[in-house]
Amino acid sequence: MATQIISNEIENHDVVSSQEWTKKRVELLKKEKELTRLFDDIKRQRRELPWEKVEKNYVFDGPNGKETLADLFAGRSHLVIYHFMFAPEWAEGCPSCSLVADHFDGSLVHLANRDITLLAVSRAPLAKIQEFKHRLGWQFKWVSSNGTEFNRDFNVSFTNEEVAQKEMYYNYTNQYFPQQEGPGLSVFYKDASGSIFHTYSTFGRGLEILIGAYNFIDMTSKGRDEDGLSFPMAWVRHHDRYPQSYLSDPKQSTELETIISACCGGEK
Repeated sequence: MATQIISNEIENHDVVSSQEWTKKRVELLKKEKELTRLFDDIKRQRRELPWEKVEKNYVFDGPNGKETLADLFAGRSHLVIYHFMFAPEWAEGCPSCSLVADHFDGSLVHLANRDITLLAVSRAPLAKIQEFKHRLGWQFKWVSSNGTEFNRDFNVSFTNEEVAQKEMYYNYTNQYFPQQEGPGLSVFYKDASGSIFHTYSTFGRGLEILIGAYNFIDMTSKGRDEDGLSFPMAWVRHHDRYPQSYLSDPKQSTELETIISACCGGEK
């Protein structure tokens, strides 16, 4: 394994007595608790958001054939859909979305026992999705919305004309987006009558909460250590593409990864 060179900022970090360290840690803990209470309040407000009824009858290509949005609930009342960036013409799915998806499988059984179904949707044809999913060893359900208006209606896919004009609606604002696909997450509720309601969506950095790896990284002394990279997530690879001696190279990025930087590195 390669050894990463520690920056001067880390090498020259303050070293204090245990008593002084504890004092500083308690001061930070007060702020952390303030953040926790604020986040709890935000989650409460999220639950209190009004809903919008889903009127269209979306039909997806799934592993067992055609499935409606209602079918995707799999008998549960809550459905969480991750909008995975995978355009029909792409050879593989987005590396950053893949980092997010790496965290899905372990949650499936827990969510199912809380009346929640989690799955992914992309515009890529089902055959491409299944090949890529098999390659990365994922078990979560992943369906294709190819040929439907689902991605457009939930503001994660854009036309070539919108890209050329550098104006599209994403993350609840008009902004430039350098590609036809964007990441997002949408939540739905189905009542006893079968009516479906859209209850919540989030995009951009609002998706960071799904990335457990970032939470661990944020607790280390070096933190994300992304300032010298070509963009914040330039280090991310598909998990089968990290060489054993891998260290992120600030000078190395692919065209797709540059696109991803605008998709996943923006504001909440």
